[in-house]
Amino acid sequence: MAGNPLAEVFGFPISNESQQAQRYRSEKLCPFNNKVPNCTKDKVDDPLGVCTIFDADGYAITCPVRFREDWAIVSESAKFFFEKNTHWVAISEVRIEDKYGKPAGNIDMVLVSYDKDSGEILDFGAVEVQGVYVSGNIRRPFESYMKDPRPEFQWNGRNYPRADYLSSSRKRLAPQLLFKGGILHAWKKKSVVVLHSSFFKTLPKLPVVPEAEAEIAWLIYDLEKDAAGTRLQLKIKEKIFTSFNDALNKITVAEPGNIDLFLGKLKGKLNEKLSNGIPLTSILESDESIEQIED
Repeated sequence: MAGNPLAEVFGFPISNESQQAQRYRSEKLCPFNNKVPNCTKDKVDDPLGVCTIFDADGYAITCPVRFREDWAIVSESAKFFFEKNTHWVAISEVRIEDKYGKPAGNIDMVLVSYDKDSGEILDFGAVEVQGVYVSGNIRRPFESYMKDPRPEFQWNGRNYPRADYLSSSRKRLAPQLLFKGGILHAWKKKSVVVLHSSFFKTLPKLPVVPEAEAEIAWLIYDLEKDAAGTRLQLKIKEKIFTSFNDALNKITVAEPGNIDLFLGKLKGKLNEKLSNGIPLTSILESDESIEQIED
């Protein structure tokens, strides 16, 4: 929507002016199973209550808690991890450490299967939920809207917020797979990655395997308007099954570009240095000349 980046605020589209929506906004509540009733995104005392922004012709989920609607992602993950009729529970925010006791991060959710009689753990799997980073400034339009919540809200300020998929994959998703995922893979435990479809489309095409052979399940979700058109509902769109190594290599290893283009850039920079009077032989003769070239 041109001029308005805010798709959902405190769980409701800004076009929704029902009493329920107004109460959630005024009391800064979260309807998506946050760890407490209130939204805690960014700041506990002054939360950034933006769940979703408009992105091109669709939506981009920016808050990972948004994916907890009806706990659908937990039920779908359990189907991948365990056999039918298995007893299991979900545990949120579990710290994982490497061999040397150094933290590799927190796992968003761990699903644990257990023996009903003894209470002993039988198996577990990890669920990672990835929202999308925002480039630009999302707090300014949010604060402007909250001063006067209206369906016709418009924002034309500077640093217009947009979904930053590249940073989301390189700075968040890839390190998660590399560190936390690497430990889980070494333990021979399965993982689930939950993404919005608009984010998943920006990733390289992942080699798929049959579900029975998969080490990672990618649960891809969309947001769709409900029957009344007043709320957005989380709907699973696709399930992709991959091995760990194939997925990691695809996401973390860049496909090489044209070396001739790179050589052209080097030639241009070399010509620039030569035109400044730096002799070729000086490159190997002294550290000082190397510093000159780097400068």
